[in-house]
Amino acid sequence: MKINSFRNIAGMAMVGALGLLSSVTSAVAADVVILKLHQFLPGQATVPKQVLQVWGAKIEEQSKGRIKIQHYPSMQLGGKPPELIDQVIDGVVDIIWTVNGYTPGRFPRTEVFELPFIQKDAQETTQALWTMFEKDMKDNEFKDMHVLGVWVHGPGLLHSDKPVKTVEDMKGLKVRGGSRAINMMLKQFGATAVGMPVPAVSEALSKGVINATTIPWEVAAAVKVPELVSNHTEFTGNALYTVTFVMAMNKEKYASLPDDLKKIIDDNSGLEFSVNAAKIMQDFDAPVRAKAVEQGNNIIVLNADESAVWAAAAAPVYDTWAKEMDDKGFDGKALIAEAKALLLKSSKMSN
Repeated sequence: MKINSFRNIAGMAMVGALGLLSSVTSAVAADVVILKLHQFLPGQATVPKQVLQVWGAKIEEQSKGRIKIQHYPSMQLGGKPPELIDQVIDGVVDIIWTVNGYTPGRFPRTEVFELPFIQKDAQETTQALWTMFEKDMKDNEFKDMHVLGVWVHGPGLLHSDKPVKTVEDMKGLKVRGGSRAINMMLKQFGATAVGMPVPAVSEALSKGVINATTIPWEVAAAVKVPELVSNHTEFTGNALYTVTFVMAMNKEKYASLPDDLKKIIDDNSGLEFSVNAAKIMQDFDAPVRAKAVEQGNNIIVLNADESAVWAAAAAPVYDTWAKEMDDKGFDGKALIAEAKALLLKSSKMSN
């Protein structure tokens, strides 16, 4: 009888201990914050591999595992690239990285940095973009999300199925544009502008839906552009175009974090993070370009005088865009002047 009683007591103690262990384990698991990061490019592309995954690893390390970043590339959680902004605002996902231009008209003032021949260097342009973002956009266009970074890619160029050297060569071409401002420029050149996200470019080129595409070198390899077309037109001086990006977090999710975890997110966000992301994108242009040269592709480098002719042909886009901004309640010409002043300031700071 005493033996059985002892066994019962021991058994109850064991059950209690297991229950306590289970409760502790559950409590520990509950303390781990899972953040789902959703974006549109394959995981091996430059930004996902060199920026987003590195950022996630830093967050996990600095939080000592209290934050886990689950990265979902290529729209694996569903939807299309233009839906990413709503996904993060609505809390369908926790973090997104996307192109601002995928939702035309939603972030109108970012377009000033996408105007033709306004940009020369990704880091300098990102510095200018961040300044304007903090001053004018953070609490307006971007007020429904917690922005982690905004940046641009390196000098934009044209990839085409036939050689393009002059503006006249653009006439009649069907060209994919990366944003509304870029599409305005393409139309000014006499081309047919076709809007589509980056992941759709390879199929569109292979099926002849488009003859050419605007896309930076660094992402061209991920969507096999140098394999699908063999002509690439570069410009001297300011670039043909660039595109603005945003990396953002759901506001409620960020607000729900304890202060120490918020600090870790904050320490890995902002201007320095954005400028570094831009630098990485621009730095990865060179190796992709080198591979295109190695495989015998035709690299057309327009000199300063030839590039100036293109810039003059694109100039009317500035007036058209400024008027559109005026209609939206902004001073379009003032925005252009401010952007140019900030770019000049950034250029002087980096020299």
